[in-house]
Amino acid sequence: MLRIGHGFDVHAFAEGRRLVLGGVCVPFERGLAGHSDADVVAHALMDAVLGALRAGDIGKLFPDTDPRYEGADSLGLMREVAALARECGWRVADADVTIAAQAPKLAPYRDEMRARMAAALGVPVDSVGVKATTTERLGFVGREEGIAAWAVCLLDDGRSVGGGEAR
Repeated sequence: MLRIGHGFDVHAFAEGRRLVLGGVCVPFERGLAGHSDADVVAHALMDAVLGALRAGDIGKLFPDTDPRYEGADSLGLMREVAALARECGWRVADADVTIAAQAPKLAPYRDEMRARMAAALGVPVDSVGVKATTTERLGFVGREEGIAAWAVCLLDDGRSVGGGEAR
């Protein structure tokens, strides 16, 4: 059996914070506002996995009202989400993320993001895609007020036609 999940997240820029995207510290003059490390890319992908699991979203699993998650490393949270998927009998078969950011330029960091998120999910790096785009200066992203990310995730329980062993 296969299941698909979709995730979306957005964070505003904030002074005095580091910019963490897909588990990578990207050099930039501002970071993103949030309770955890505000990794908008990891958050979108975790929501995609949780959506496919029918387990709610990261706000349900890791509420921003809980002081345990203040400043949390989102890849650590992603490892917990991946473990939950495995406990429920699922594995991440494939995932893809699109990041919308007017600045900074993200192309030099995509491969490292893929590798770090794949490791957190426990899958081969070729099972995670990352793309970056701008919004041609339109909207809050175009005005450089924040960053948005969308993700899709395919889960497999190994029983689907053509399925089989987890990679």
